[in-house]
Amino acid sequence: MDQALLLIHNELPGTHLAVYWKSERCYHCLFELLVNVPQREKPGPASIAAVPVSSQHGSVLQLNDSRVEKEVCRLEYRFGEFGNYSVLVRRNLNGSNGIACDVVINENPVDSNLPVTVAFLIGLSLIIAVCLLRLLLSFPCLFVRQNYRVTKGGTYTETSSTHWSTQHMAATDGAELMQSQEPGAFPASPILDDFNDWISKAMSSRETDRLINSELGSPSRADPLSGDPQPEAWRPSVSNYRLRCVDTFRGIALVLMIFVNYGGGKYWYFKHSSWNGLTVADLVFPWFVFIMGTSVFLSMTSMLHQGCSKFRLLGKITWRSFLLIMIGIVIVNPNYCLGPLSWDELRIPGVLQRIGVTYFVVAVLELLFAKPVPEDWVLERSYTCLGDVTSSWPQWLVILLLESVWVGLSFWLPVPGCPTGYLGPGGIGDWGRYPNCTGGAAGYIDHLLLGSEHLYQHPSSTVLYHTEMAYDPEGILGTINSIVMTFLGVQAGKILLYYKGKTKDILIRFTAWCCFLSLISVALTKCSENEGLIPINKNLWSISYVTTLSSFAFFILLVLYPVVDTRGLWTGAPFFYPGMNSILVYVGHKVFEDYFPFQWKLGDNQSHREHLTQNLTATVLWVLIAYVLYRKKIFWKI
Repeated sequence: MDQALLLIHNELPGTHLAVYWKSERCYHCLFELLVNVPQREKPGPASIAAVPVSSQHGSVLQLNDSRVEKEVCRLEYRFGEFGNYSVLVRRNLNGSNGIACDVVINENPVDSNLPVTVAFLIGLSLIIAVCLLRLLLSFPCLFVRQNYRVTKGGTYTETSSTHWSTQHMAATDGAELMQSQEPGAFPASPILDDFNDWISKAMSSRETDRLINSELGSPSRADPLSGDPQPEAWRPSVSNYRLRCVDTFRGIALVLMIFVNYGGGKYWYFKHSSWNGLTVADLVFPWFVFIMGTSVFLSMTSMLHQGCSKFRLLGKITWRSFLLIMIGIVIVNPNYCLGPLSWDELRIPGVLQRIGVTYFVVAVLELLFAKPVPEDWVLERSYTCLGDVTSSWPQWLVILLLESVWVGLSFWLPVPGCPTGYLGPGGIGDWGRYPNCTGGAAGYIDHLLLGSEHLYQHPSSTVLYHTEMAYDPEGILGTINSIVMTFLGVQAGKILLYYKGKTKDILIRFTAWCCFLSLISVALTKCSENEGLIPINKNLWSISYVTTLSSFAFFILLVLYPVVDTRGLWTGAPFFYPGMNSILVYVGHKVFEDYFPFQWKLGDNQSHREHLTQNLTATVLWVLIAYVLYRKKIFWKI
């Protein structure tokens, strides 16, 4: 999988060839020896050596004369999966003394992206079909029927002429339903009525919204705390303001997370980037913590207005954070099933651990400086421009202080054996000068405080940069920037609450934040993957990574809010359902990932199609599980 067969034909007499290779995505990397090709015997056929090469990215081949270490030729080529290629190394046919290196395709590669394309088209077709079905069943002019009031004696009288809808006509004591004889009218069908009613409920059921708050660890609106006297400052009540776009966004992030965690069809763009840059897998976790911040503010404000004291709310926040961290260490930890000895090499950082710490810091920060939000906030002239920002100036000072700590440690903390301010991957990157400096200060702090045996042992940097030291992408230093991103999500929540009912104001502010954060990203990265001051990097959770993904998040809310909540063009299904039960779905997909029906033995383990089918099936199953739980009103809150 993701490889091609390369045959090197050495037609140069008396010349031993050493073939070196590197990926074009590997920044400032050393060449790796691929194969040695002996010299051609005179007279006789060309010497041939066969070797597999990666087809994930473009390749750079350098052929040297191994006796004098002189470069013979260099090639840049993108090989296709399961293709068969030859590189013919020979003297120029025109009689000059130059050497030609030509690539010849012996057997055409397969289109490895075809399964993704087919899956996308099938999904798109299903979406269109559902939308058309919904339109068909809700179109007011398709069916017309007469409503009748049926009496016990079996007689009936016409009450009104209405459009076909999900309302059922009631007949009592076995009276027969009489149909209209109006020309052009379609008879009413109880079967179609039931089907229409079922479809309507399945697509737009909102009756359960008031019962749930599935945000990771946030105080639940469905769990009112009684017994505390209601503080006078909080008496201007803020009505329950649950937004489907928030749960839909969380569900989108969660579904993508499940898919990439299950393998993403073994495609490189559904895996984490080896170091700098972005792939689909790099998007989901930041969006998850962003929308967590939005939910933290909305739910906390609601709880305070219900009369919950700050002290009691602090206790709930602390307990939930502790539970998240413990679930991540004990349940989701991949080594727990190996027995007691596995604790010696227990991975301490992790996704839920970072979520727990991030949630605690942001929630406590908001709780300390929480202010009442009056219903007529948008009518107060002093807050019509930047009220959502200026009202949080103490929190912003703390966030800026934390970001200063990240910058100071990343760029000025001395790291033994590494240049100060190093943000590279180590290994064979940067011409192999710093092989044991993966992550710079971030890696050093984790090794110093946690120990290498308690960190992630297979970081994504091993793929291209062949690093050998442990490095944890959910380490200590990166947690600072996850706090920053969560607070940007809080800012989105404040916009939604402070300007509720003012769609134009909300969209303007989402657009402004999207543009502002994009400009910061442009300034930090210089629109380059590797050449900027602070590249976009998921392993480091660099500040440019945070601003870029936050910009994307504001843009997604900019689209979802009017589509889902304002105009009601989309209910958020099916993403809405896992978004309402995120803790259960996330923990469940990690615990049962190696069990049927989420995984089974493949007929061809080298097939993207089979892996994609398995991973999509597992993802869809979790969406269906979330839907069933939603219909049964089962929600796991901690």
